[in-house]
Amino acid sequence: MALPDTAPLLVGLLLIFHALGAWAIVEVNMEDKVEVMAGDTAQITCMFTTDEGLGGTTIQWFYVLPNKKRQRIYNKEPMHEAAEQNTPFTDRISLNVTGTAAVLVIRDVGVKDNLEFICVIKTITPEEAEGRTKLQVFKSPTFPTIEAVERGVSVNEEDPSKIGSCSVKNGYPKPNITWYRNNMPLRITPDEVDLKSSITIESSGLYSVQSELRMKVKKEDKDAKFYCEVLYFVPGATKMTESQHINITVYYPPTEVNIWVESPKGKIKEGDTLELRCENNGNYPSSITTIKHQNSGSSVENNKMVRTNVTRLDGGVYECTFTETDNFEEISGSTKVLVNYLESAVITPKDSITVMEEEELKASCNALSSLQTDITWFKNEKLVSKGNSLSVKSATFETAGMYKCVVTVPEMEGMKTSGTLQVNVKGSPQILGPGVQEVETYETTVNLNCSARGFPAPTIMWTTSDGKNLNALQTETEDGAQSVVTFKITSSVKVFCNASNDFGSKVVEFNIKAITQNTSTNYVNDPVQTPTKSPNIKKESKGFVIAIIIIAILLLAILGSVLYFLYKKGRICGRSGKQDFSKRKSSKDNIVVEMKSDNTEEAILLGVNGEKQQPNDQ
Repeated sequence: MALPDTAPLLVGLLLIFHALGAWAIVEVNMEDKVEVMAGDTAQITCMFTTDEGLGGTTIQWFYVLPNKKRQRIYNKEPMHEAAEQNTPFTDRISLNVTGTAAVLVIRDVGVKDNLEFICVIKTITPEEAEGRTKLQVFKSPTFPTIEAVERGVSVNEEDPSKIGSCSVKNGYPKPNITWYRNNMPLRITPDEVDLKSSITIESSGLYSVQSELRMKVKKEDKDAKFYCEVLYFVPGATKMTESQHINITVYYPPTEVNIWVESPKGKIKEGDTLELRCENNGNYPSSITTIKHQNSGSSVENNKMVRTNVTRLDGGVYECTFTETDNFEEISGSTKVLVNYLESAVITPKDSITVMEEEELKASCNALSSLQTDITWFKNEKLVSKGNSLSVKSATFETAGMYKCVVTVPEMEGMKTSGTLQVNVKGSPQILGPGVQEVETYETTVNLNCSARGFPAPTIMWTTSDGKNLNALQTETEDGAQSVVTFKITSSVKVFCNASNDFGSKVVEFNIKAITQNTSTNYVNDPVQTPTKSPNIKKESKGFVIAIIIIAILLLAILGSVLYFLYKKGRICGRSGKQDFSKRKSSKDNIVVEMKSDNTEEAILLGVNGEKQQPNDQ
């Protein structure tokens, strides 16, 4: 650039000042550093003072190269200014000078602009001054990414195992990664915790950092939460961000094995389905769980065992064993199972007992059980005794029969057994009903029933008063025998029922009175059996027909009496010939009767009182 016409004058002044030894004073004041986020605009201010003013001042900007040399990027002279060509800042910088402040403006700064910048102030005299400012550019990294180890980690591993890795990308300055376990920071500890980091400088100059956590795990780490924290810088501050929390699978051997009865809940009885379960407090991938019944030796390789329709033999000790297949270490636990039982009822004497009449009856009932039992005796579904003993001081025929002993377990519903005992009472037969029974009948055939108690079962014979034996059907009953005889009668007769066994006999007499019927043939053809005095007589009743006959007779008798009464009073006329009756005009109390003779057409009207009346008055 050509100097103006005043240039010689200035040069001359400079030579004069130099000859006289009068130099100008120049001072520069700058900040140590300027901080800015990448992509923003940076402003670096250079404050200067000089005795000569701006007219003879030259301002130059430099940046320091890695080899410590300086590279000029901008030059401002009194009559000219421009950015240096072919520098990283050629198209991005400008200079704003206001008074004694020269501000270098750098647009779209990047991390590579982290340089030291120099401001040089020169005057007409040889004096000059400079100041330095470091430009610090910041870039926030991406959100941290954390990955847990895919496989499980065993507490038995000797060296620290990999837990996970944490990475963060594109930050400036270099971000720092810190690992945490349950909110507690982890530091490198020999043989316990190991942290390995790798740093990558991208082509853009940004930093990417990856950190790997290795540590020896314990059983408690199965519930631990791991995460990483990234610390990075921004202008005038420090910021932090956390990754997601991860959990790892920890393999650890058990220290305790538990085995228990899953079902049924409560007490177990024979016939139930037994289910046992086994668990341990360990977590190991390669292991075998075995449940074994020590009494029988049966076992299953599972954490569950099911046994159906159990008996008392299925009781006893059950053991669960946990075996690690890697090192074959074993640990076991056991439980005792009690299967409650109730055996069949045993009655003494067995099946049946026979006692003499008026002798004492004694019997007992028991059932072997693992629990307390209740025993009751029943006869004909009615409770007769409680307890295992059945006792009757003086046996009678009413004592005989079938007894049932029921044994139950109050503690367990459904545990029940029973047995029966037939009681027979020996003695002379007893015939039910009075010794003499009266029977009246219109029938010609009679059914007689005779029931007798006794043991041995009585033999029943039928005879008549004239010495005839009657054939009858005999059946045995629970306490004796029963016989029914059917025979024809023509006249009154006595029939005897004789019941006998080894201990004696008894006789009952039936006095049968045959009643002759004098009614019409209609009634004879439909005979009615008169109820007898004995409930043992079986016959058909015709009482309804007899009642009708009696009522008819009574009505005829009443009608005859009325007619006879009217006749005696003269209210009935007994003239001969044909009689016609008709009404005549009369009062309510007059009844007119017309009588006509067979031999004449003359009509005679009589009133109720017998007075004669003319035909024309009819």
